[in-house]
Order: sequence, then C-alpha cells, then structure tokens
Amino acid sequence: MEILFITHKYPPSIGGMEKQSYELINGVAKECTVHTLIYDNRSSKVIFLFSIRFKVKMILRENPNISLIHLNDGLMAFFALHLKNMTGIPVLVTLHGLDIVYPSKLFQRFVVSKFKKLDGVIAVSQATARECIKRGFDRDRVYVVRNGVDTDMSLINKQPGFRKTLEKKLGIPLHEKKILVSIGRSVKRKGFSWFVTKVLPHLDQSVIYLIIGPPHPHIRKINFVLRLLPKYLAHLIILILGLGIEEIDIQKALQRPDIRNRAFFLGKLPFEEMLQILKHSDLYVMPNVKVMGDTEGFGLVALEAAVNGLPVLASAIEGITCAVIDGRNGFLVAPETDSVWIEKIRALLSDCGHLHEFGEQSKEYTIANYAWKKMVEGYMAVFKKYHCQKDHPRE
Repeated sequence: MEILFITHKYPPSIGGMEKQSYELINGVAKECTVHTLIYDNRSSKVIFLFSIRFKVKMILRENPNISLIHLNDGLMAFFALHLKNMTGIPVLVTLHGLDIVYPSKLFQRFVVSKFKKLDGVIAVSQATARECIKRGFDRDRVYVVRNGVDTDMSLINKQPGFRKTLEKKLGIPLHEKKILVSIGRSVKRKGFSWFVTKVLPHLDQSVIYLIIGPPHPHIRKINFVLRLLPKYLAHLIILILGLGIEEIDIQKALQRPDIRNRAFFLGKLPFEEMLQILKHSDLYVMPNVKVMGDTEGFGLVALEAAVNGLPVLASAIEGITCAVIDGRNGFLVAPETDSVWIEKIRALLSDCGHLHEFGEQSKEYTIANYAWKKMVEGYMAVFKKYHCQKDHPRE
C-alpha cells in the first residue's frame, strides 16, 4: 500500500495537531510506503494551499501506485476537495473538532457539506464523530481513532531541586503548598478564568494554581478592535484564529487580593520546564466550559499529564471524555459547577498518598491504551478498508 499524506501541521511547528501528524506519518511509514506533501513554514501558506492540485499531480505522476490520500484536517479537506474527482483515488480526512462545528452558516453550508463527498472521515473522538453524524455524514464512513501521547515522557525523571527553582520563579515559598496546573492557550473553552474566579478562592490557602500557555503580545489591542465589531462576527474571528482573549480576564483576576500569589500565568515555557512542573504538581485540572461553536476535540494535554503520573480532574465534556476515562486515568466532573469542583478537589487533596498512587495507576493505564502505536494501528485498520479502491480519474 502506498499513501499520500497532505498536511499543513507538522514540526518544527509546535502543537498537538503537529505532533499527531508527525507520529501518524512516521508510524504508518513503518507499515507501508509513504509519500508526503507538507507545508514547510518557509513560504506563504496561501501559496501552499492553492498549489495542492498541481503538486499532487506531480507526485502521482512520479508515484502511480499511490492508492490512498489522507488529509490531516478540515482546512486541508477544503482545499483538496477536488482530489477525489481529479485522481479517482480514495480520499480520507481527519477532523479534530472546530473544523466540523465552526458556527458560520456559510461554513456549514458550503464547506462542511462538501466534506461528505470524501470517501471517509476519521474523527479524533466520539464527540467529533457525533457532530459529523448530526450533520448528515454517512455513519458507515465515519471512524473514531483516538489520538495518542508520547509515552516516553514517563521515562524522564524528576529533577532534584526543581521545586526550589520554581519557588524563585513564582516568588513565593512552596513548603507544604499543593500545586494545581493547567496547560493550553487562553481560549474561552479552556475555562481558566472560570476556575481562577469561581473555584480557587474557595480552596485552602495552601493550594496554588499555575497556568502554562503562550501569551499573545497584542491581545489587548486585538480585543479593542474586536469590540468595535458585531459580537457574532467578533466571535467567529476569535474561533477561527484561536485567539486567547481569556488572557485579559485571567490577568485581571490575578490582581484580586484573594487570588494574588495563589494563581500564576507563566506563559509559554520550554518543554523540559513544563514537564518538570507536571512531575512536581499534585493535580492537573482541565476545567473546560461550553462555548457556542467551539469544542475540545480530544484533550491531549490530559494524557500528557497522566503519562507523567499526575492525576487529572477534567470537565465531562466533548472530546475530553475520550481522553480521560473516569476512575482509570483521571476523574470527570460536570462542567461549570463550582460546588462539585470545589468538593472534588478538597477530597482528592485530603489524601495525597492515595492521590499519588492513583497517579501511578493512571500512568500505566494511559501508556497501555494511548501510545502512538495504538493510534497508528487504528488508522491502518481504516486505510486497509480503502486500499485498492482506486477508480479512473474523472478529469
């Protein structure tokens, strides 16, 4: 079997989709012959997108045995819808969440509706699959393959003395402190500001909360411009660009007397430092909230926390429930229910010995069930269904 992968998300760019794309392509390459068309970040992405047709023709001319084309997200699908008719080769797409639920009527009518013409859709979670089926996709051509996680992180040891380093960074003593941590962009669905204002003030003073994620240097200027636009249009722009508008609310909340020196926005950190924070924390929290037209497609960061032996507490919402299995590699609670979150965190932190034991168990469960190899096996099972279904080109 020879497969052509087309993606605009790939290292050296950093992110969950980039990592998933890398692991998928390299994992499949161990099983069959792989060809790639990858955006290299050196030229214009617009040029790359509009040159797909020409470049695919060249690749197929040089490699006539390619029998399957895979597109790594909805953006690729939109710019490659013509490939099925042009090549007669089965075309599959992976959908991650926002690329199916984006709340623009034009997007839903003229983009998502066209995805149905592709040969198959691979959803990263049951939640994403349900959104596809809700929009009339053929159930028999929608497959769920969960993302994986880098299990090698579990082999990295805790750095002696790192807690002292963290003390200097935060400017507070950490003796007998219990550390909660969240990672991600400050988009509204992550629920960071909700957690800071509604949950943290009601926890013991020994509990501190760390937020790790890339800041936006011009977010206040951007927010000023967005406020001049109609709310619905501003909302669409925020979603499509993934703007971390919540950073403004978070920074404002950090100045409150009852939160100051208890919550910290650390910004983007080197991978090694982020890893050590996970290994030295007591609980990973993923307090996602419902946002119209947005969705958490999977929840990779929860798996990264679990692989490092850190217990996870997450909202039972959307694709998170495909990553966090209640009682196995984390705990699920209802989203935006202050009292439930407060009570659950108090209970978990009341017995740190048991919490640590659960963290070790969740690490083993996650390694056994979410290794990249498992994801690749899932994709290969789908790919084999479409192998040898090549038709004559229609153009």
